[in-house]
Amino acid sequence: MPRTIAVVGAGPGLGLAVARAFGREGFHVGLIARDAARLAADVTTLAAEGVTASAHPADIRDRTALRAALERLGPVDVLEFSPGPQGAPITTAEATTVESATAQFELNVLGAIVAADTVLPAMLARGAGTLIFTTGASSILPIGILGSAGLAMAALRNWALSLHEQLASRGVHVGTVTIATGLAESNLTEVAAQYVAMWRSATPEHLIGDLDDLRARLAALTPAGG
Repeated sequence: MPRTIAVVGAGPGLGLAVARAFGREGFHVGLIARDAARLAADVTTLAAEGVTASAHPADIRDRTALRAALERLGPVDVLEFSPGPQGAPITTAEATTVESATAQFELNVLGAIVAADTVLPAMLARGAGTLIFTTGASSILPIGILGSAGLAMAALRNWALSLHEQLASRGVHVGTVTIATGLAESNLTEVAAQYVAMWRSATPEHLIGDLDDLRARLAALTPAGG
């Protein structure tokens, strides 16, 4: 029986690339996102490439719908969670409100918790499974223009690494892939390959990009005295 990966927040860029990468490893791919029509098109695209996939439309912020989508998919061997901060309003640190922070947490933190809570019991019962959560540079670096997103990304990274600490000895691997480059600047096939590498190696954290370079670029954008 083929292994199954759930790609939660399956967008047309990174999500589809991750689906392809794991599909080539023999996984059945379950795509979860809001846009049912796009998911159906992605399933057709993947099928033409020899990847078996299924569409499970759900809004990640709808906890009942997300849980139901994962349950319909069946036993999940790998959960990949990458809705990204763009699915909710992003405010600067100064402009962050309870509302903008809550929107990011609903999508990127609470969504991750619901997804993990749904698949973890079966993984722990089997003594095997992998959870991979995608974060950005703002999970590590303070980036003022990404204030509300950084709150959520940092919380997601901290929680995921804490899960790794607790679950590794029980056969469940939890890791984060932190993308510190713009996806537009990245080769998505190469980025997706890092997710497969993380699954194989069971490492807790992988960084894509150069934080020192990013710090320098951010400093160059900051006005003198600002």
